[in-house]
Amino acid sequence: MSINDSRRPAVYNPIARFFHWALFLLIAAEFAVALLMPDIHRDTQPVGLVALHIGLGTLILSLMALRLVWRIVGGAAPAPAGHGWQRTAARGVHDLLYLGFLVLPLLGWANASARGWQVHWAGLMTLPALASRGSAWAHEAGDVHQFVAYTLMGLIGLHILAALQHQVLLRDGLLQRMWPSSRRNGSSGS
Repeated sequence: MSINDSRRPAVYNPIARFFHWALFLLIAAEFAVALLMPDIHRDTQPVGLVALHIGLGTLILSLMALRLVWRIVGGAAPAPAGHGWQRTAARGVHDLLYLGFLVLPLLGWANASARGWQVHWAGLMTLPALASRGSAWAHEAGDVHQFVAYTLMGLIGLHILAALQHQVLLRDGLLQRMWPSSRRNGSSGS
């Protein structure tokens, strides 16, 4: 039971779609690296997969900040029609994803700083420490970092399930709002 084009929601603009899919790829790579890298212990050095994890984290933080600015400046596509609780839930999940992917790299950066590691933006430029070496709160930030990461994995799962529900069960064209090949008129913001 498909709906006609006049009732389909406006698509996100190409910049918003770029941010979405670039972040999708970076976050997928980041989670894969996190699962493959060695456990972090007192004597662990920031090399190999650990260094790659830190570099990807700084890229994610940068793109999320730019995406947030774009969302504020460019606005979001209009909310699709639906039940109030669904719109509220969708907005809540999106807001938590934005917040989480801004906070998660900052927690990792603070933890790396407490370990005395230099954090490099994308492996190119040294960033200032967010905490002093040996800082107790920044050391604990590593545990919070892991908790937030698992929480975000769950939220991403909800996000994907909701998109699939719209595509497969409701057939309302919602997935095309963010799909890279979407060529409809009516593009909007973030």
